Amino acid sequence: MSIAIGLVIGLILGLTGAGGSIFAVPLLILLLDLPINDAIGIALGAVAASAVIGTVSNYHAKHILWLPALLLSFGGALAAPAGKYFGAQLPPTFLLVGFCLLAFIIAGIMWRQAITSPERSNVVRSGYLTEDDLIQPICRFSPKDQFDTSPKCIAALISCGLVVGLLSGLFGVGGGFLIVPALLYITQVSIHQAVGTSLLIICVIGGSGFISFAASNHLVDWILLSQVCAGGLLGMLAGRLIAEKIAGTHLQRLFALGLVAIALLTLTHKLGNGVT
Repeated sequence: MSIAIGLVIGLILGLTGAGGSIFAVPLLILLLDLPINDAIGIALGAVAASAVIGTVSNYHAKHILWLPALLLSFGGALAAPAGKYFGAQLPPTFLLVGFCLLAFIIAGIMWRQAITSPERSNVVRSGYLTEDDLIQPICRFSPKDQFDTSPKCIAALISCGLVVGLLSGLFGVGGGFLIVPALLYITQVSIHQAVGTSLLIICVIGGSGFISFAASNHLVDWILLSQVCAGGLLGMLAGRLIAEKIAGTHLQRLFALGLVAIALLTLTHKLGNGVT
């Protein structure tokens, strides 16, 4: 079952442009009956591992925006452990309700994007990029027509990373629903580049959050984690094979509806049985 969960996580992560990794936590809670804090920790590790294969593929294709990615990742890696720590101090019920509210917000973003920007629904992390998709990054906050290392540009990316990292550590999400729009706004690159770069950022931030979880939890189920990670890597590979055939607005809407349904199911299941 844990391998199957990982497969679903990797597949959904690969077949969305943003927001797919939030499926990880409810799947681990519902199907494996993990406490929410353990589910968040395992989800962080699984999502980070699943993002590795996409990152490697984008690295070879030279589609990663390295400087923006490193700056945003730096902020996220700093904040993710703090988010994980704060989450561990919160009552499980509060954490679960907060997670479900975030899931509803992300589902709304996915649904709205499918309606207002249908062309973006075809751009997924498992998709392939062409030379036409490559745009030289330009910092919105720079007076020059290039991406530079001015304080405003650096501060904008690091600040976004801090927010993403905090949410990632707190709720176990990858943060793509914030990373992609931030890259589009700050660097003004193509949606393909932003989506491709988001995998590297998710990998770094998720890995940072998981390390924090593992350092404070001496009872990590490493066998479970390895099985979920193995399934996630297979899911990302499968996504690369089928992305061009099934990606689109209908799939985006299906994921949005599925996210609302699984969040509601998780909430009612845990509240009905007592949140742990």
